[in-house]
Amino acid sequence: MTAIPTFMRAIRLHAPGGIGALVEERVETPQPGPGEALVHVHAAAITRDELDWPVDRLPAIPSYELSGAVAATGPGVEGLATGDEVYALADFGRDGAAAEYAVLAEALIAPKPTTLDHVESASIPLAGLSAWQGLFDHGNLQAGERVLVHGAAGGVGSFAVQLAAWHGAHVIGAASADGVEIAGGLGAEEVVDTSATSFEEVVEPVDLVFDTSGGDLLARSPAVLREGGRLVSVAEEHKGAGIYFVVEPNRGQLVELARLAEAGDLRPLVDSVYPLADARAAFERSMAMGKRGKVVLRVVDE
Repeated sequence: MTAIPTFMRAIRLHAPGGIGALVEERVETPQPGPGEALVHVHAAAITRDELDWPVDRLPAIPSYELSGAVAATGPGVEGLATGDEVYALADFGRDGAAAEYAVLAEALIAPKPTTLDHVESASIPLAGLSAWQGLFDHGNLQAGERVLVHGAAGGVGSFAVQLAAWHGAHVIGAASADGVEIAGGLGAEEVVDTSATSFEEVVEPVDLVFDTSGGDLLARSPAVLREGGRLVSVAEEHKGAGIYFVVEPNRGQLVELARLAEAGDLRPLVDSVYPLADARAAFERSMAMGKRGKVVLRVVDE
């Protein structure tokens, strides 16, 4: 490991929601406290709307998904060692990972998938955990049940299709025309082209609808639920029955996602990769229509 510098490169947001307010700066490298580790960030993935999140603590470093190597540990850390390759979903209430270094609680950090590089690994945490928690924690999906996934070729939806198929469910993917082939390739047994067909006219009753799109698709989803069926959305709250949730960091689930990736049962979709200095362009891409998979900032060339 190289010596830890006193100052590091970081992307900081200086005004809510504005790509133009992202500035590359040199800031003091953070130090890990008790129960924390300093991670040398190799790659950091970004989420479409995350520039609206840290409005109460600006300036702030965005990006909450990272993959890298442990650079130092604070007092009381026993399960991590310098040089360990790790990945994580960071705490949303503190600075993120669009920087050369980031501090995280040891409890959030999991071993990086050994079969994936840092860019691929960084693209998993938020979307993968959202899919896991939506299907299993909130949706109580069981083997043999029928599940409809809206946005089946998107960031969260692509993981949901793969996880539901691995779990033994009958997966129906709903996607726009350019995502139909992707959803089928990920394991959906049926795929509905929502740009050409009203899904409720062709989908037989399902036990679970997992929505990643919101809007009209979510509003029409109760029509395909069988009696006792569940509706879960990670996109927005449904006015009627249903569960809306916000993803939470979870080390144990990251360990399981890494195991599935290593076994070949889970593969991330990476839309595009940008150097840290091009963070503005990366966030612009994250908001573009037709994006497939994660937009990732590469912090260390490999």
